Amino acid sequence: MKTFISILCALCAITTFSVSAKDNRLTAEEKEAGWILLFNGKNYDGWVNNNGKPITSKVEDGAMQTYKCGGYILTYNRQFSDFILKCDVKMEDPCNSGIFLRIGDLSDPVNTGFEIQIATENGGVHGHGSLYDVRAASVNAGKGAGEWDHFEITFIGPKLTVVLNDVQILDVNLDEYSEPGKRDVEGNHKFSLNGQPRALKDFARIGSIGFQDHDHKCWYKNVKLFPLE
Repeated sequence: MKTFISILCALCAITTFSVSAKDNRLTAEEKEAGWILLFNGKNYDGWVNNNGKPITSKVEDGAMQTYKCGGYILTYNRQFSDFILKCDVKMEDPCNSGIFLRIGDLSDPVNTGFEIQIATENGGVHGHGSLYDVRAASVNAGKGAGEWDHFEITFIGPKLTVVLNDVQILDVNLDEYSEPGKRDVEGNHKFSLNGQPRALKDFARIGSIGFQDHDHKCWYKNVKLFPLE
């Protein structure tokens, strides 16, 4: 019951955010509900590169810039298990980046974390909003390069849902992926351990979140998280 009430409070705060929040600030309702502001819009306090190297990219117009940040993933320095994450994302054209969730090993984020794909490509398991290499977004809800997309990602146990610009595009139960390599299209997914395919249901249920540098400019702002632990 407590978790259910917490989620209701968080969702109410999301609605308030859409009409009254300023960039990189929590509304009074979000503060009361228990949201955490992960990015202050000024600097990278609280953020590190997954490889431990200094962050070399600059904050641009109140937004994080992952391009040439110095690592593969710009990650927040705290782990989370169950949460609601929201952020605004803008891409250059072309672009390939990603929102990483529950990274179990920062030295190997590709194989130990889930990625919500950020890309100018649409459709398929590598398209914008997909659970990368596993499931395609159900609909193309992105605004395209040069525009701000708003993501709301909820991760509770094995259940992952993604809402893009107020449209639900993913609803995944990882427990349904009990076989190594299983994904929604032909062939095995990319995740492996010691060269062997992994089952998604066996992934850690706690880990780091972060944003990917994949050699394209991509901006992130209004990064806020509601922990559901």
